[in-house]
Amino acid sequence: MRLLMLGGTEFAGRAVVEAALGRGWEVTVFHRGRHEPPAGVRSLHGDRTAPDGLAALADGEWDAVVDTWSAAPRAVRDSARLLRGRAGRYVYVSSCSVYAWAPPAGYAEDAPLVEGAEAGAEESEYARDKLGGELGAVEGFGADRSVLVRAGLILGPYENVGRLPWWLGRIARGGPVLAPGPRDLPLQYVDVRDLAEWALGAVERELSGPYNLISPRGHTTMGELLDACVAVTGSGAELCWTGPEVILDAGIEPWTQLPVWVPPGSEGHAALHGADVSRAVAAGLRCRPVAETVADTWQWLRDMGGTAPRRPDRPAVGLAPEAEAKVLAATGRGVPGTTP
Repeated sequence: MRLLMLGGTEFAGRAVVEAALGRGWEVTVFHRGRHEPPAGVRSLHGDRTAPDGLAALADGEWDAVVDTWSAAPRAVRDSARLLRGRAGRYVYVSSCSVYAWAPPAGYAEDAPLVEGAEAGAEESEYARDKLGGELGAVEGFGADRSVLVRAGLILGPYENVGRLPWWLGRIARGGPVLAPGPRDLPLQYVDVRDLAEWALGAVERELSGPYNLISPRGHTTMGELLDACVAVTGSGAELCWTGPEVILDAGIEPWTQLPVWVPPGSEGHAALHGADVSRAVAAGLRCRPVAETVADTWQWLRDMGGTAPRRPDRPAVGLAPEAEAKVLAATGRGVPGTTP
């Protein structure tokens, strides 16, 4: 198989490239040259936002294109138009954010979508941009040759958003840790490597259409996730489980200040941890245990010197130590650990 990866040097794109190389595929990576792609690929340079930025793709044929673009939808439309006669299938890594907020628990691929998205639009808002990217992919390749990977929370090695790296870093410092409850709160996420394997399998099986791509509901829990962080870091951190009402009353923002977590029964939990993924599971989605995702992410962080790369176009995540200390003190849990 011949793969053209648009991007391929960071997080999801990099995982797709490594998975394709692992399958023995011939891989071409088109990128801006800001980061080195994995060894063993053919590298082409270009900036999709610039005039003639796709010039390096004027020639060549591929069995599939994988695209993770999340800014102006016109970049996806222009790429799909250029490649539609020279590639077999277009896989666009989209997002469950394309559903109109807030989708109810159990929402499937036919749930209502956000309004105002256009294939040729300039950058506006994440949800509309992702849906506009979907529209651009389908416009170029048709519904029968495009795969729309509607990912939810993505975790794993190479994460450049900061969610799991923040938890690992915080727990590695040790001491009492504000753990947002309940402990058995069910979570949905997808390991970036499982996403990559599924996307390549979709090409091999000639799939098409939209797929919610996250683990089945309840694949893990908040307790299992944070317990795994304690285990791999060996910090001896004390998880201080705290009720959602205490956290919310303290003015702490779910999802951003306490990454991954949203309170049970909220529209946010239904939207972020409540998708129906039966279509993707039936089409081959397999999700590794949370302990493996956490352990491999920790090892990657250690190999990186402990500091994960961060995307400049994503907001910072994590809770400030003083805010954590205030809640812990108010609940009689002690003072959080400090960096050794």
